[in-house]
Amino acid sequence: MATIRFFPSEGAPVLTALHKPLSTIGRALGNDIHLPDASVASHHAQIVFNGRDFQLEEVDREAEILINGKKKRRARLANGDRVTLGKALLGFSMFTELGDARGAENPESNGETGDIARLRRLHSFSERLMMSRSVDELLETLLDDIIDLTGGARGVVLLVDPSEGKDSTPRVRVSRNVQREAIQDASGVISDSIVRQVIETKRPVIVSDALTDTTFGKSESVISLKLSSVMCAPLVSQGDVIGALYVANDEVKHLFDRGQLELLTIFAAQSSLILQNAMLLSALRADKEKLSADLLDKRFGEIIGACASMMEVFRKLQKVAATDISVLITGETGTGKELIARELHRRSNRVKGPFITVNCGAIPENLIESEMFGHVKGAFTGAIASRAGQFQQADGGTLFLDEIGELPLGMQVKLLRALQERIVFRVGDSRPEKCDIRVVAATNRNLDEMIKTGEFREDLYYRLNVVNLWLPPLRERGDDVFIIAKALLSKFADELKSAVRGFSPQALSAIKKYPWPGNIRQLENRIKKALVLCDQTLLGPADLDLGAEEQLQIVPLEKAKEDFQRQYVLGVLERNNGNRTQTARDLGVDPRTIFRYLEKEQNPIPSGAGGSVPPPATDRD
Repeated sequence: MATIRFFPSEGAPVLTALHKPLSTIGRALGNDIHLPDASVASHHAQIVFNGRDFQLEEVDREAEILINGKKKRRARLANGDRVTLGKALLGFSMFTELGDARGAENPESNGETGDIARLRRLHSFSERLMMSRSVDELLETLLDDIIDLTGGARGVVLLVDPSEGKDSTPRVRVSRNVQREAIQDASGVISDSIVRQVIETKRPVIVSDALTDTTFGKSESVISLKLSSVMCAPLVSQGDVIGALYVANDEVKHLFDRGQLELLTIFAAQSSLILQNAMLLSALRADKEKLSADLLDKRFGEIIGACASMMEVFRKLQKVAATDISVLITGETGTGKELIARELHRRSNRVKGPFITVNCGAIPENLIESEMFGHVKGAFTGAIASRAGQFQQADGGTLFLDEIGELPLGMQVKLLRALQERIVFRVGDSRPEKCDIRVVAATNRNLDEMIKTGEFREDLYYRLNVVNLWLPPLRERGDDVFIIAKALLSKFADELKSAVRGFSPQALSAIKKYPWPGNIRQLENRIKKALVLCDQTLLGPADLDLGAEEQLQIVPLEKAKEDFQRQYVLGVLERNNGNRTQTARDLGVDPRTIFRYLEKEQNPIPSGAGGSVPPPATDRD
């Protein structure tokens, strides 16, 4: 918007915006531009805007008008013209100056220097951008301010898609005109050649008269659009061009100067930072919405998973949940066995009853019977009152026996009797108590091997293992790890009031490669720690303690095959109590093959190869 600045003999300059088709100038108070100077006529002159040019015309034939020191009766005003009416000095500008009309008339701003006014305007501009809720709203605010500052007739923000690489074509994201409206077909009102140069060189460009410009005058877009004044500045983030800010006015030549280009460049730099953060936040919001949608499809109660092995678990769980048969949940530590047990209870007919959890490995051996079945007063030292056990508390509901493999042998006998007869005896009491419960057990140990070594009763195993639900480790669940990680981050970021909103691409890659020996529990703990300690918006590999040394090492296929064969041979040899002849017969190989693996066993086992050392070899048949 064009302005007139009046420089009185005393006091600060007064700035007036020319927003009317006709603006009157004179000493009388009724004028649009009031000049309280005795040398100025009551109605001295007027400025007429015809839609393209500003024309200064005399009103009083006796009044003197000087434009840039030369007498005139009427003249077209150009940017920077100095106008003298009587002894009053005025300056004409085609664009809104940094200290706007309100600021110039504000007594508190009279002592401000140009630099302070620029900083104040930039600060105000940044505040308005940061108040914008969406990327498009932010860009519209940006363009409205730039058009207002420069006197441009239109502005366009073009963004580059980084996924397309160097060949990416800048696309119009937002366009605005001087009336603060979107421009129809905005791509047809910009010069591709000017934008291309700015994107490629990362440097701003100013063109005073595009049709006569030696660089762009022959451009097809410049000729067809009949461009006059153009400025274009790059939007740069972390050294990469993410777009361009384009301002033009085809009606006025030589509208822009180097000072305005510098101003546009400063505003573009500030906008780039805020824009990048806004786009990142927008992407994270979209990612969160997508995650929520994914969870609807891939959530089974509180359990998240979509891989084939987990779908098989869900299928079995749905079928057995409504029954009262016992279920044994197996899998590595941290795979979510208790969640599965709770889901079994939630989907059963006992959902209104209690869900009682017993950690068989956490109760001292001398107290486990009392914890399980209860005791009466005086049953042992310290039994000052009768107390119900976990079986009685679970009556009408579900009893979850976690870490059942840690149960002592003596207690296994009593547990088997309780499961068979559905009655329990409190410690120190001879009266039986009936318990209507469903038992769900879980373990991360190999109960088959424990039966062979006499550590676990076979009859109890069959009583518990009517239906087996095996939970796969996290490293074998494919892309489930991404969904689980994002869901955990979203949950704990809110709980811990963390500013973190997502994972960097490098972090997601590291999460996929890491074997997660502690499974979901380990992933959960790493994410919690990272949320507390990280000061960034995105978590990186280092925040999750996933350095290069933590990644799952990839070995050549031949070595992997050799390692597997060696482990398998040594495992069969161990099952045959070191009998090499029987092992060779079972494997269908020459006995010398067994000797070859035994010779290799004399060397240290490679890191990560696993396996166990067999007992001393014999030739017992």
